[in-house]
Amino acid sequence: MIKIIVADDQDLMRDGLATILNLRPELEVVGTAKDGQEALEKAKEMGPDLILMDIRMPNVNGVQGTKLIREQLPHVKVLMLTTFKDSELIFEALEEGASGYLLKDMATETIVQAIKTVHSGGMVLPPDLTKQIIRELKKGNSSETPKNISPPSLSDLTERELEVLSELGHGFSNKEIAERLFITEGTVKNHVSNLISKLELRDRTQAAIFAVRYGITTFGT
Repeated sequence: MIKIIVADDQDLMRDGLATILNLRPELEVVGTAKDGQEALEKAKEMGPDLILMDIRMPNVNGVQGTKLIREQLPHVKVLMLTTFKDSELIFEALEEGASGYLLKDMATETIVQAIKTVHSGGMVLPPDLTKQIIRELKKGNSSETPKNISPPSLSDLTERELEVLSELGHGFSNKEIAERLFITEGTVKNHVSNLISKLELRDRTQAAIFAVRYGITTFGT
């Protein structure tokens, strides 16, 4: 049973999503919240596995809420929900420790599968949306260093570590990466730890963002 808190300032969206998710036998919505601060307070009280967090809320928004939750309750995962393709906010949330994002109008089954993916240690970075976000970020930062220029530390990675890093950018879990690269899950775990250390990143979420931003992970045309 995966315990969930739904945080959204819109009553209809919040309560409706909670009702729909509670119909699934593998999920239990243990609480709801109207902003990031309330989500933190409810999380401390209810002990959820995951918080579905709207990215735009009054008072304490989803990005700020994610930061608070990941700092104070690092075992609780956060999955962002948004109706806005706001590249800056989405990447800010990911950098604060969110495990991915979805659009609110996605099918219920897609949201349920995303919850399961995040709960099992994976990330949710929808390829088409992520590709668009990267395009928007590059436009918005045209006067800065291009995102496809690799930092010097990338040269420290082995060929296999680069392959694992690329798979991280797609949001795959260690088990999925192992299956895709035909290596053991333990070997993947070691590669992830090594590349995070070499790139001086905080965790696999930052590694996934790094892979996408610097073009190690590609999403096709």
